[in-house]
Amino acid sequence: MWFFNDEEKELQKICRQFAEKELAPKAAHHDEAETFNLAAFRKMADIGILGITADPEYGGAGLGATAATIAMEEFGRICASSTLSYLAHSILCVNNIQNNASDEQKAKYLPKLISGEHIGCMGMSEPEYGSDAVGIQTKAQAEGDHYVINGTKMWITNAQYADIAYVYTRTGSEKKNLSTFIVEKGTSGFSVGKPIHKMGMRASPTGELVFENAKVSKKNLVGNVGDSVYHMMKNLELERITIAGISLGIAEACVAQCIKYSNERKQFGKTIGNFQLIQKMIAEMSTETAMMRHFLYSVCKQYDQGIKGPMVAAQVKLALPKMATKIALDAIQLHGGYGYSREFFLERYLRDNKLMEIGAGTNEVMIMIIAKDLLAQGMER
Repeated sequence: MWFFNDEEKELQKICRQFAEKELAPKAAHHDEAETFNLAAFRKMADIGILGITADPEYGGAGLGATAATIAMEEFGRICASSTLSYLAHSILCVNNIQNNASDEQKAKYLPKLISGEHIGCMGMSEPEYGSDAVGIQTKAQAEGDHYVINGTKMWITNAQYADIAYVYTRTGSEKKNLSTFIVEKGTSGFSVGKPIHKMGMRASPTGELVFENAKVSKKNLVGNVGDSVYHMMKNLELERITIAGISLGIAEACVAQCIKYSNERKQFGKTIGNFQLIQKMIAEMSTETAMMRHFLYSVCKQYDQGIKGPMVAAQVKLALPKMATKIALDAIQLHGGYGYSREFFLERYLRDNKLMEIGAGTNEVMIMIIAKDLLAQGMER
């Protein structure tokens, strides 16, 4: 983008090189085997991005939404699964601790998360509470110098590998009385349930966090009792913006593959790029991807300048994944039988991108947020 500063341009270059070297060679293998590229994940610390939004005092890069989205885009072009695990670690866990934890908690947990020694996850969704995040039922009861937590978290990215879990619980009868705890691996009563096998994002580990009278020190309470709804909504805004970068990367990779294939594949004695229907498909896909890119990074830049709000984050989260799914489908159609086979990565990108329309808030929830905001604005005028 024309407004990327020198630091962001250098980050873009570094992330692209890393993705091509460390993610590309094994992306298909890890998808097929449903295994996590742990070695590549830990190497992300070498390029300084595991704490991309965290304070340099703790080893972080101290950057904003634009930089974080650049990383999502460049990694998403190659391996969306690894990118999703990176997002769960850097945005859902590290960024939450950076913004909401005490200085003591940050000093204790951030350095190892940012160095790659520890892996993080976030526990929000539950078996019966996905879209209704503030309705969660995992409970934390104070007892002496600790809290006893009971409940189950579902669809948790990085669950099986996480050393640190940033967990939302209920600490009161009112629906919005939520509190957050930093829970360490090995905590008594805390375990990881069965892995969840998925249609896409198969190289990003997903599982359950199970709390059965788990004892967590009061020192691990983040902020004050009952004030976590605000923390949750604030971080969801950044998550929805940055996760859209994965869809942008997927769309760009699909367009690049279509251009390459159209210049190589021959039918009726000439390359298919000579046919107007193929030209139309490529032109439209490329234009749609350019629209995605300009919309997303305009929102990122505004966010970094302090112009924030749940509606615009929801608009980005709604628009980009839907468009990327369309582009992936068009790319498969352009490739014909080869697109439907596993010989090319297109079918994997389609499977992976579908998660973007579900995770971090479904399309339907995004529509609710947008409509509610617009209607409220209309009443004020």
